[in-house]
Amino acid sequence: MTGFQIVSLKDMIEELGESEVKSRLSAFYCPLNFDIEYFLKNKAIEFAKQQIAPTRLVFASYKGDLVLCGYFTIATKSFVVSKNNVSSNTFKRLKKFGTYDEVSKKCSIPAPLIAQLGKNFQNGYDKLISGDELLTLACNEVKKVQYIIGGKVVYIECEDKSRLLQFYERNGFKSFGKRNLDKDERDKLDGEYLVQMLKYLED
Repeated sequence: MTGFQIVSLKDMIEELGESEVKSRLSAFYCPLNFDIEYFLKNKAIEFAKQQIAPTRLVFASYKGDLVLCGYFTIATKSFVVSKNNVSSNTFKRLKKFGTYDEVSKKCSIPAPLIAQLGKNFQNGYDKLISGDELLTLACNEVKKVQYIIGGKVVYIECEDKSRLLQFYERNGFKSFGKRNLDKDERDKLDGEYLVQMLKYLED
């Protein structure tokens, strides 16, 4: 996908310094989801420095300058999927990458989690990239990692809102379960749980 420049937040910190990066990120604005904005401004730098959940900043050209139009954060996690919650063909594919328990009929799978995905609405920069394009960039980054370490699966967790579910479904993700919100998530997210969705990444 051309037209966008992806920059590692960790590399940016090492090049410009933490204070300068904080200043640049302070203008990020996402009215659709407070958690997206809060994470980038308050957690992303520390998580990137510790390699807990690396963030990639996405820049696009605007009036001759490169501007921040969005970002995504990828973390290494594990999820559990029940044999009854996905198609038999999907479960067969998933078993190759996880540990199957015969008693519970569930499979535990280590996989990249797209933990954050959001556009920057400051100055209308959100119009420079579509949500589909941003998600595709994130999935392509996952593919690069999995080409080296193996794997074919990526997953997300989102609020149970029709517009979000339709967005991910349109991009090939399928629901497989729910996760109850942690204590520190309850004041930033709606509802009591997140819907878990996965995608099998084709070559």
